[in-house]
Amino acid sequence: MDDNDPGSRIALALDVPTLDSAKALIDRTREHIGTFKVGLELYTAVGPAAVEAVHAAGAKCCLDLKLHDIPATMGRSVARAACMGVAYLTVHGLAGLDSLRQASDNAGSARLLAVTVLTSLDEAALQAIGLSGGPQSAADRLAKLAWDAGVRGFVTSAHECAALREALGPDAFLVTPGIRPAGSDVGDQKRVMTPRDAIKAGADLLVVGRPIRDANNPTEAAAEIARQVQLALSP
Repeated sequence: MDDNDPGSRIALALDVPTLDSAKALIDRTREHIGTFKVGLELYTAVGPAAVEAVHAAGAKCCLDLKLHDIPATMGRSVARAACMGVAYLTVHGLAGLDSLRQASDNAGSARLLAVTVLTSLDEAALQAIGLSGGPQSAADRLAKLAWDAGVRGFVTSAHECAALREALGPDAFLVTPGIRPAGSDVGDQKRVMTPRDAIKAGADLLVVGRPIRDANNPTEAAAEIARQVQLALSP
């Protein structure tokens, strides 16, 4: 991460349905954004072409598929994704120790990011799927499991970020979705935080989606996020 380049700390979620709309969003925001996240919606629509579009713009790609499967399938799938040259690839911590080890062993140059607890889940939602103790407890357990499997990158709400940073130390790479500028609509997210507060909590990479994608002027919205990140990085 380059503290002199706030764009290196921002990943824009390309949560759009077509390749043309993804390319347009990249073009309008690339000046302020260093990483673009290709998630399930875009990847299932156009496949590797989405990754290629990000690389063609000279940016890093985070392939956010949250892979969660048996160990052999995880290993092979991670290897194929790594061949595309993505900078980051998400797997789900709930896949378990053996699957995460296979993922780690096959990641190549891609940085694996283990998803802990989705930002759309609160304590009640976690209890409904059998995870007790609330988001912080679940995030701690899943991050420790992934760490033991050799994973050093983690996706976590900014609300759990500070505790994970303290527990895992400087070698952990922490990615925080659910970033919202002050006063913006939180949508279906339950655990959100401003760019400044996320940086102060120890986040390395901030994932921003709707505040830029749905803005009247995505270029200006991306510039404002970058400005807020720069202020947070300033002494």
